[in-house]
Amino acid sequence: MSLIVREAELKDIAAIQEIAKITWDETYNFLPEGQMDYMLNWMYSNESLQQQMQNGHQFFIAQLKEKSIGFASVSAEENHLFKLNKLYVLPEIQKSGAGKALLQAVIHYAKRNEGKELQLQVNRNNTAKDFYLKQGFTILYQADFEIGNGYFMNDYVMSMLF
Repeated sequence: MSLIVREAELKDIAAIQEIAKITWDETYNFLPEGQMDYMLNWMYSNESLQQQMQNGHQFFIAQLKEKSIGFASVSAEENHLFKLNKLYVLPEIQKSGAGKALLQAVIHYAKRNEGKELQLQVNRNNTAKDFYLKQGFTILYQADFEIGNGYFMNDYVMSMLF
């Protein structure tokens, strides 16, 4: 497998949107009707992704034979804390090492920028929680985050110290 992880650019927005749509359809099929579309538009519209990239969110793209198969996003918060905002790999590619490679790129980026901790939120019904536990994250707490339109994200907040 010739997996490459590279920093994403504005020209990668369409690939990020496509991967998000495909993975979300499978990952979040338990969400109330309408919430998935609301969240995809909120986080993955052209304007939203451009704004995230311009406001310091570093995106990474995983490619296999020049096909984009996954992405991740990380941002610096405060006090050497970084946040893993997104990490998604196409369902048919999961368990291939692509997610781990993206996570390693994020960790390397955070450490290179004086990060001491990486936090993330993962839906309590998302099996990705087990992936993060295997990678060394611990669950700090669970919380329900109101996101508008009467919708909530019911998440675990997880952390990894370096």
